[in-house]
Amino acid sequence: MPHIYVDADACPVVRIVERVARDHALPVTLLCDTNHVLFSDYSEVRVIGAGADAVDFALVNLCRRGDVVVTQDYGVAGMALGKGAYGIHQSGRWYTNDNIDRLLMERHMAKKARRASGKHHLKGPAKRAAEDDRRFEEALVRLVEKAKADSSGKGDEE
Repeated sequence: MPHIYVDADACPVVRIVERVARDHALPVTLLCDTNHVLFSDYSEVRVIGAGADAVDFALVNLCRRGDVVVTQDYGVAGMALGKGAYGIHQSGRWYTNDNIDRLLMERHMAKKARRASGKHHLKGPAKRAAEDDRRFEEALVRLVEKAKADSSGKGDEE
């Protein structure tokens, strides 16, 4: 049975993840650093030291083949995919072996462009709308159902 791991520092979809997990009887672990301590009546919360990337490495160390990882960090997603886990961004986009290399390259190129321009800060994301939450929830439900089917040996490639 899959486990859901959430890179929960400033993650806007934690409650949606918990609702979907509850509906599918799946365990959830929320990982956060000491600057973003969370509380939950459903999920296990693991507070990880505040070191750079500490939460990311803890999440990757915990996840296993067939688990679901919720993260906006492409690097974390790539490492989770490498372990055979499934990945999903808070936008609802699935991370796959077919798109992760492109996403990582785009991130790298954007970082190089910022460095070359002298701009080190990006404009923050647009305010999250109800449509964003609906799209994420639908994508997560499909991914959880795929992970559950694959764990029972009945999954098909999407």
